[in-house]
Amino acid sequence: MSRMGRAVLLLLGVGLLAAGCGGDGEGTTASAAPEPREAPAATEPSTTRTTPPPRAAPSPKPAPRCTVGTTVSSAGDGVAAVLDRATTAHRAPGGPAIASFGLRNVNGVPTTFSVLAERLGPDCRPAWYHVQLPVRPNGTDGWIRASAARRYVVDYRIVVDLSDRVVTVFKGGEEHVRTPTAIGRSETPTPTGSFYVNQRLLSGDPSGPFGPGGIGISAFSPVLTGWAQGGPIAIHGTNQPESIGNAASNGCLRIANDVLEQLIHEIPDGTPVRIRA
Repeated sequence: MSRMGRAVLLLLGVGLLAAGCGGDGEGTTASAAPEPREAPAATEPSTTRTTPPPRAAPSPKPAPRCTVGTTVSSAGDGVAAVLDRATTAHRAPGGPAIASFGLRNVNGVPTTFSVLAERLGPDCRPAWYHVQLPVRPNGTDGWIRASAARRYVVDYRIVVDLSDRVVTVFKGGEEHVRTPTAIGRSETPTPTGSFYVNQRLLSGDPSGPFGPGGIGISAFSPVLTGWAQGGPIAIHGTNQPESIGNAASNGCLRIANDVLEQLIHEIPDGTPVRIRA
């Protein structure tokens, strides 16, 4: 199991503060095969051999060519980056700082970003990553040094259709899971836009308002700014299954507990999420 896949398993007892989420009681803390033997050498007859000419040395590989500062888009490719060290996000490469991030977020989960683009350095490798940031306001982006993070590719994406009240998970470009969901009420709507999975948390009480846990999204409630951790949005389970399919939550997306139990162990951090009206 990969590092990303293990992360959620280590979070039993971590507080699930997916504020802006469910209904009653929401906003509360949930607790090599052997090698073949070499055959003996055959005895050769005594003959005169002609020594073959020496092989020519291979031509050196050409030096990489690129234009320093070229920006290569990663949007839609499912590229993510997890921090290897604490770093600062900048408004532009080398520009003013926007926010600082530690190796782990407030819930103890490795800090992960969705990569929108890569800025190349003199060696034609990424020097900077243009990333989505899990901060208010929704849609905030910035630049982090590539040396501070490990890049990887995600094979999943999630599309949430608020009109149909359906969450669809795609894997390898194919529909993988499609499930109904409760969405935010008119006074506490679910935000729309492009986001990503930034954490997965197991609840301490599977019978509680979050069910087995939640898949945190880098989105925040547009109205519940006073909630814990700023009102983050999540896809989570529920102890009110009758609410699924309705506009019933404080902004989060409630799905059936058995589906949540499957997805929370499968979907990696960094998975793109599109929420549309």
